[in-house]
Amino acid sequence: MSSEPAVPKKTFAEQQADRMKRLKELHRMRNEARTHNHQEVVAENARNNMPQNWEARKRKAEWILNDQKEREEAAEKGEDYDRLKLLNVTAVDAEKLERKKKKKNPDVGFSDFEAATHRQYNRLVKNMAPKDMEWYEEQKQKYGDAFYAGPNTIVHGLHQDRPEAVDNLVKSVEDQISKRNKFSRRRMHNDDADIDYINERNAKFNKKLDRFYGEHTAEIKQNLERGTAV
Repeated sequence: MSSEPAVPKKTFAEQQADRMKRLKELHRMRNEARTHNHQEVVAENARNNMPQNWEARKRKAEWILNDQKEREEAAEKGEDYDRLKLLNVTAVDAEKLERKKKKKNPDVGFSDFEAATHRQYNRLVKNMAPKDMEWYEEQKQKYGDAFYAGPNTIVHGLHQDRPEAVDNLVKSVEDQISKRNKFSRRRMHNDDADIDYINERNAKFNKKLDRFYGEHTAEIKQNLERGTAV
């Protein structure tokens, strides 16, 4: 036999009060869930109305502000901020950044005119991809090895240029001329400079040569001007 005292049963009024208490708690939880859902809907709608690159722009802006703050703090301490940043970059991260830069801008600069012409050819070829692949495959099957003309292939009268292809060629040439004119700026003429050119195009060419090979040919040029060259 258990000696624990019997728990008295709740009266009807107490049971009714407990049920009302639980009901109020459920109402409170429902209202909180409804408010939370409404806030989430408003926030999601605001995110959908933002530009697609909003998050990236926000991260970039925060990085710029933080970088500027750290730069100012380093300047107050008399420290070189760029050097401090490099000390925190690991070899793996540095290699990743270098690969990313090369991938973003594969043009390593001017080495010689042959390499520059090759890069320009590759840029132009990328814009000449055939739009009608079915017609392209039909022509490829039709002409066989002659489709890719080699040094011993006679292509005169074999291919027939389409009006669309001619228009694309004209547009490509016009774009090249427009781009060349856009970046061609007339420099101020220097009356004291040596005249070693026959026209403006030749002057630009000579300046480009001097920029890359001037330090190697300076002595030869001086000898030629003095008349002491062997």
